[in-house]
Amino acid sequence: MTDRPTAERHVPVLAERIVELLAPALQGEGAVYVDGTLGMGGHTEAILAACPHATAVGIDRDTEALTLAGERLAPFGDRFVPVHAVYDEIPQALAERGIAQANAILFDLGVSSLQLDEAERGFAYRMDAPLDMRMDQQTGLTAADVINTYELAELESILRDFGEERFARKIARALVAERDKEPFTRSARLVELLHRVVPAASQRSGGHPAKRTFQALRIEVNAELSVWRDALPAALSLLPVGGRIAVLSYHSLEDRITKRGLAAGATSSAPPELPFELPEHQPWLTLLTRGAELADEAEIATNPRAASVRLRAAERTRDTTNMRESAR
Repeated sequence: MTDRPTAERHVPVLAERIVELLAPALQGEGAVYVDGTLGMGGHTEAILAACPHATAVGIDRDTEALTLAGERLAPFGDRFVPVHAVYDEIPQALAERGIAQANAILFDLGVSSLQLDEAERGFAYRMDAPLDMRMDQQTGLTAADVINTYELAELESILRDFGEERFARKIARALVAERDKEPFTRSARLVELLHRVVPAASQRSGGHPAKRTFQALRIEVNAELSVWRDALPAALSLLPVGGRIAVLSYHSLEDRITKRGLAAGATSSAPPELPFELPEHQPWLTLLTRGAELADEAEIATNPRAASVRLRAAERTRDTTNMRESAR
């Protein structure tokens, strides 16, 4: 691990815009902010500085991230509470600490700066490292386990669905043939295979040939999409009226789940044959962004990792507690 201060290693994406969107919900005494993907704490630092009455609960499955963020946020004392958990466990994590609601919630999805920068984690295809890719290194299958043990059809499906890889079948077949000779253990061998298998014309026009395969393996290892499908409605259920949520996504699969989840709450559920809209069918979210907001050129120049970001945000406008209870 590098000895550089955490604040120098991590520039949070769209930090000013996140504060602008979430701060209005965090002005009251005792307001609770939840950072569902704490990382190295840059967004939480900005929120705590801008919202002096707020307490932040920072959740991350990566114990190294929790340590580094804790150091960065130490000046805020007990206004910051670190929690080792996956972000679909937010309701349980808050309940265990006697917290019933969250006034504002942020998710900065995907791989973190810490995970990309630490070569031994195996997330970055430009650095040779063990094929790990686990966000929580204490549990679960590694990327090497996936490559070496999954059936051909499973590998093809993962590469196609999670990596949106055009050459999923060709790559899967090559992986199975190569692992039969010797199991995969390090990223350099995988990258070399992808350079060989992905057609040269695609490499010239579509970027690095390992990008999509590494994305697919990371999503599978960490169950990112299934976790996010569960986490978004769980987080929305914690918002009081006036509570806000913001989501930073970095590829279309995450953003699609976010878009659908927020749009469902911002759209009337009244059947078209009804002559008028009953209160229980009225929207209970208001969208705070028009579509997905992108980073501008200045942001990208300062922070290249913002190039692919999509930001969506919403505010709860109606209590749906009775609806949830009657549906049980």
